[in-house]
Amino acid sequence: MRLKYIISGAALLSLCFSSCSDQMDKKEIKINDDEYVKRDFESVGKITSKIYQNLDYDFGQMYGGASLCSATDEAVYSHEGNTIERYYNGSWSPTTTNNYTWIKAWEAIGYCNLFLADYTGLTFPDHKLEKNYPDNMVKYENYQWEVRFMRAYNYFLLVRMYGGVPLITDYLNAEESNNQPRVSADEIFDFIDSECDAIKDEIIQNYSGAYNSLENEPGRVNNLGVLALRARAALYHASPLFSDGKSDTEKKALWKHAAECGKACIDECKKRGMTLSKDYSSLFSNSNWNDQDANKEIIFAVRSGESNSFEKYNYPKSMLNAGGGNCPTENLVSSYEMTNGLPITDALSGYDPKNPYKDRDARLAATVAVCGEKWPTQLEHDGLEIWLGGSDSRSVQYGTPTGYYLKKYVCGENKISGTGQTNSKHTWVLFRLGQVYLDYAEAIFNYSGNGYDTPDNFNLSAADAINIVRKRAGQPDLPTGLNTADFEKRYENERFVELAFEGHRIYDVRRWKKAPQYFTDIKVMEITKNGDELTYTPVTNPNYITKRTWAGDHQYLWPIPQSEVLKSGALTQNPGW
Repeated sequence: MRLKYIISGAALLSLCFSSCSDQMDKKEIKINDDEYVKRDFESVGKITSKIYQNLDYDFGQMYGGASLCSATDEAVYSHEGNTIERYYNGSWSPTTTNNYTWIKAWEAIGYCNLFLADYTGLTFPDHKLEKNYPDNMVKYENYQWEVRFMRAYNYFLLVRMYGGVPLITDYLNAEESNNQPRVSADEIFDFIDSECDAIKDEIIQNYSGAYNSLENEPGRVNNLGVLALRARAALYHASPLFSDGKSDTEKKALWKHAAECGKACIDECKKRGMTLSKDYSSLFSNSNWNDQDANKEIIFAVRSGESNSFEKYNYPKSMLNAGGGNCPTENLVSSYEMTNGLPITDALSGYDPKNPYKDRDARLAATVAVCGEKWPTQLEHDGLEIWLGGSDSRSVQYGTPTGYYLKKYVCGENKISGTGQTNSKHTWVLFRLGQVYLDYAEAIFNYSGNGYDTPDNFNLSAADAINIVRKRAGQPDLPTGLNTADFEKRYENERFVELAFEGHRIYDVRRWKKAPQYFTDIKVMEITKNGDELTYTPVTNPNYITKRTWAGDHQYLWPIPQSEVLKSGALTQNPGW
């Protein structure tokens, strides 16, 4: 494990963080020594800012433009040979681990433990006569709760990938930390749950006006973020990947707890006047951080600095400097229902294979760019030419191999070539209310045994919660009377389309233990043109770049980097690796 604590030198933070209404205040600082830090408000605050800097997001920075979506059935990365292929081409191993999260999470946990060991209980006597001293102390006292949340959050990132890991809650030197044994996944989940329970009533609820004379810092986590983390961790704990082998009674208790945690988060959001954004696409726009409607739904998010890198990775290949990028699959596109609520495979749906994107769920148009669409703004021709031989098709190098381009999170107004290139902020949504409704729906469905009951003190059935999300998209309610298997299928489909490209799919399918069902057959839309007529033909696994294999159930968990196992006296590898 990498637990390095650097409290000297200069720290210039490059990221800014958002609960999507503004950014945290960060300045360059120089720290002379430990005692200097403990005398200065701002220097201590910079330690917490460093922890926030390690929050996870996925704008292609981990795999040279590819995102984790392209390791799933959501997308195919258009550049052959990218390291994202390790997840499905058989080359994934303890020596080729894609260990970005392992490094970042342990670094953050190290800083958290350092802060909690050495930087709590300070009084800053040199500042007592300053006008802002009382507000600064309110802010400082809250740091401990923020840091404990961040530690719990990073343990969640680790447990969902690796299962049980060492549970380190004290400040240790490198030798000590490298000799800590793994504990069970149950123990990690229990730690996250107990930490969230301890934090939720202590942490500041609303940073707007929290400090009388100081600038607000809404980018910091509040109690809603704590509740959302607790609900998500409980959902994962109850899922088959982590609950198989337990008794039916134990499993039911885990699902009940997950439902209770989801309900607690939803109830608290309602008390605060939060609701689903009216405009789904606004949640992922470059201006979502100051969009009042989006902020009604976004609970916690991380905002990267201004850039057009994500656009360069994902714009259509006909554009100068564009990479083609993470191209949505037909697996995903065909999962969007018709506006009448029927799947496109239903003979009564009205689906027209000659006009396949007409009358479809509105979330499709907000997520995927299709043939003939004038997108992005700077596209030099009238519409995307994705038919074979077209300037945006797989006929050109790095053109879409699937028949689609990615729109979600991509700022279609950015200019990426020539003079006057433009940049924008990109906000990665970590928790939002729509996702919490779906988390709750899955938990209450598995606890109650069907999609329509509201047992005990619950006031929403699984169908109720899903229908709230569907209503925002303009989709009709789920049909009543679905049996358990059919309801589960509809729920999984709803999660697929609602949360597409938000970083959930790679973990959802694994925690359900359904990878062979979803991750092996990749469908693309092959489009041919004859005169003015286009023909759309779905094709499965047409070439090397779309061919996927699932090497075995050991891949439900990530391999621990072999270098970490070798230098540790206690760390063991995950089974099968």
